[in-house]
Formats: sequence, C-alpha cells, structure tokens
Amino acid sequence: MPYSKNPSRVPTQISILLFDRFSNHCLANVLEPLRAANDLSSQQVFEWNIVVLGGQRVRSSSGLRLEADAQLADMRGDILMVMPSYGFLTHANVTSSRALRAAARRFDILAGLDTGSWLLAEAGLLDGYRATIHWDELDRFSERFSDIDVQKEAVIYDRDRITCGGASTAFALAMQMIEKQHGAALRLRVEHLFSGAYAQRPVRRGGIAARAVDLMRAHIEEPLQIAQLAQQLGRSQKHLEQQMLARLGAAPQVIYRRIRLERARQLSLDTTISVAEISVRCGYQDASAMTRAFRSEYGTTPQALRRASS
Repeated sequence: MPYSKNPSRVPTQISILLFDRFSNHCLANVLEPLRAANDLSSQQVFEWNIVVLGGQRVRSSSGLRLEADAQLADMRGDILMVMPSYGFLTHANVTSSRALRAAARRFDILAGLDTGSWLLAEAGLLDGYRATIHWDELDRFSERFSDIDVQKEAVIYDRDRITCGGASTAFALAMQMIEKQHGAALRLRVEHLFSGAYAQRPVRRGGIAARAVDLMRAHIEEPLQIAQLAQQLGRSQKHLEQQMLARLGAAPQVIYRRIRLERARQLSLDTTISVAEISVRCGYQDASAMTRAFRSEYGTTPQALRRASS
C-alpha cells in the first residue's frame, strides 16, 4: 500500500474537494478523527484545506456555507479527497474530469468519499482499480463503469487510490489513515474519544493485546504491574510484551502510561478538580510525578492546558 507509517512525523497534506450539496456528516467524520490525532499527538500529523473548482465558497446539503481555502488548480500534496455527496451527477462533467486528471499528477493519492468515486471514475482515474461507492449507488456504479472492479466494502485501498462508501465509512477511512501513518496505538486513542471503547478494533482482531488494554483501563487509579497483567491474562510477561509491540507498536508500560495520561488530560480539560486529585485518580503517587509525565507526553502541563482551553 502506498500509505504507510511516517516516523518522521512530517504532516500528511490533504486537500478536500467539495461541491455544492456536500455532506456535513461525511466531512466531519473524516476531519474530526484527524483533528483528534493531532491533539493527542500534540503536533500536526495531518494538515488539510478545503478546495473548490471555482468560486470562493460552497454550500452543504443542509445549507451550511463554507469558505474555501484555495482552488484545486493551485494545490498539490499527499492526498486529494473528492466529496460531492448529493447531486454528484451534475458535477460529473468535462470540467471536473479535466481538473481531476490534472490533479492526479500533483497528488500522491486520490480518494473518493461517499459518491466521490463516481467523479474519479468519470475521469477515468479508477480504470483497472478495485473500488467502492455509497451503497445506494453500487449497482448503478458497477453497470456504468465496467473497467472498475466494484466491491461492496466499507473502505478499499488499491495502490494510489482510496474509495469508501457513505458518511459512516468516512470515519472508518480516517481510522485506517491514522493507523497506517502513525500506528495502532494512536488509532486506539482516537477511537476511544469517539466511541468510549479504547480497544474497539483489537477486540475483533487483537487478542491478548486487546484484553490487556481492557485491564489497563479498568485499573487506572490503582495500576497493576505488567507481570500482574500477564498473570491475569494467563500469559508470560514476555509474551504480552511481544504481542503489544506487534499489535500496538509499543511496550505495555508505554501503552499503560498513555492510557493513564489520557485520563489525566480528559480530567484537566473537563473538570476543575485539583492536579493533586487528578494524579490520584490516574494512579500517580504525587502531582509532580504526574506533571512530569504529562509534560513528556503532551509538551505542556495540566495547568497550562487548562489555561489554553479556557
């Protein structure tokens, strides 16, 4: 796959091409997880802008007016996301096809979200690729574009193309982008913000690593030793460490610390309790130790984070 982990943390540059009657839901479902990834990383791991083919603004299907950051013709970057949503057939014309073919030379990856796959297909940019589209359009899409291997899947990566279905699958796409670029551990932290289930994805595929994360979350105020975690899981400490490194890209101690500090961050932002009380609730013996760990993880202190958010 062309989209891989980026250890240098150079921000992934994304342009989102919107048209009138775009879906607010779809846009939010892809952008909010990327915004959360930035917040949890305390740095810009993703950067994005809104682009259009012409004019200065677009109007969503619910009437929301959105100012564009730039014209598509002036942009280049890592990923171009195409999001026409409703009324997409009116945008599948010579003008958009010409603009998309030109953009394909300036972006590493083209992504069709919701009904964006139709515009990419109309421009000939999905010929010979596996692709999907909003489920309401799958049959018509398959009949119209015989050179595309149309599949009923939520998200499809095929070389330098990404396609997904409706608004809910845009969230799945964002999760996959975060994991492919920055690892499973960050994906899990983002998922927890939106679902309340830190181990949502590994529960299905992660085995011991997922169960370990569940135990960690259940023992934040009184943390267990890693050896105790392994014992409760019926595995050796070495096996647990190997599994978490393989699944989440970090040692159990690192994952556990992040879970506790994520809780400290949430309490700092959402409550007015003292830093000393936050420390106790997150399993630290004293506030100084928690503050040092917090600064190491987030580049700031709980007090400074509160001031910045007020």
